[in-house]
Amino acid sequence: MINIIVAASLNNVIGKDNKLLWRQSADLKRFKELTTGKTVVMGRKTYESIGKPLPNRRNIVITRQSIEIPGCEVINSLEEALKIDSEIFILGGGEIYQKSIILADKIFLTLIETEIEGDTYFPVLGEEWKEESKEVFLKDEKNQFDYQFINYVR
Repeated sequence: MINIIVAASLNNVIGKDNKLLWRQSADLKRFKELTTGKTVVMGRKTYESIGKPLPNRRNIVITRQSIEIPGCEVINSLEEALKIDSEIFILGGGEIYQKSIILADKIFLTLIETEIEGDTYFPVLGEEWKEESKEVFLKDEKNQFDYQFINYVR
């Protein structure tokens, strides 16, 4: 099963200058709950923005560069990642999301209820994606914006 996990604004922005643009404690908690013990796949820039392998996960980094990253398995393509485990979570970034959206089975979206300027975007979902569940939350001292957890299935 190929899962995509992402936080995106109302205008599909996911980042700028290789950084997240909001502080949403609930999103980070959900991310940890969903991905702990699983195989996570990310592009090199996403890995660099995190800065270290995510604990208690099998970390796969996709890059065209010939590099080694301690604590991670480095591969050259999304196709290689799909052969590694029967269930993976795609963590981004923009280029990896673009390539994986046509292959994914499920999307775990945190919709950040703001429009924000950025340089990296999540693809617009097509009609093949059906909303499976949705939870709506208001901002609070730990979450900068109102947000929704929406799960989509193909």
